[in-house]
Amino acid sequence: MFDSLQFGHLDLKELASAFIVIFAMIDVTGLTPIAIDLQKRSGPIKARRAANASLVILLSFLFLGNMILELFGVDIHSFAVAGSIVIFIMGFEMTSGVEIMKYSDGPQGSTTLVPIVFPLIAGAGTFTALLSLRAEYFLINIVIALILNIIVVYIVLRHMNVLEKLLGAGGLYVLKKFFGIILLAIAVKLFTNNLAALLNH
Repeated sequence: MFDSLQFGHLDLKELASAFIVIFAMIDVTGLTPIAIDLQKRSGPIKARRAANASLVILLSFLFLGNMILELFGVDIHSFAVAGSIVIFIMGFEMTSGVEIMKYSDGPQGSTTLVPIVFPLIAGAGTFTALLSLRAEYFLINIVIALILNIIVVYIVLRHMNVLEKLLGAGGLYVLKKFFGIILLAIAVKLFTNNLAALLNH
C-alpha cells in the first residue's frame, strides 16, 4: 500500500499533460455561463468554498477512489452513468429554457456544492480522468496539475461578474445555448461509453 502512495519525481512533461487532461474534463470555459446562469437563479456562488470543496473531493478520489467505490459496491462505470444523467438534465435546461432541477429548494448556498462542485467540477469525467492518470503518471505531477486547475476555477468563479459584463447579455445567451449543447453531447458520450462497459461486464 505504501509503495502505491509514492509520489515519484517532478516531470514537467507529465505535469503539462496531466494539467491539460484535467482542464479538459473540468471545462472551465463551459463552466462560466452555467455558473452565471445558476447564480441568477439561486443566489451567489462562493468561489473559495467551491474551490476548496472541489480540491478536497478530487484529492480524496485520487488516493481513495477505487476503495470508496468498492465500499458502496459501485464501479466507476455505474458512477459515470449516474453523473451523465445529471449533466444531461442540466444541458437540456440550458438549451430549452425549461427548469427541471429546483436548485433554489436547497439550503442557502447549496448551489455552490450541487451542481457547481458536483457534478460539474468534481464529476464522473474528472474522477475517471484522475484514475486513468494515476495508472500512468507520478502522483506528484497529478497533484500539482490538479491544484493549478483548481486555482484557475477559483479565479473564474471569483470574477464571474467581470466576465458577465465583458460578454454582455447577448454573449451570455449564445454561450449558454452553445455550452448547453456541449453538455448534452458530453452526457451522451459518458452514458453510451459507460453503459456499453457495464453491459460487457
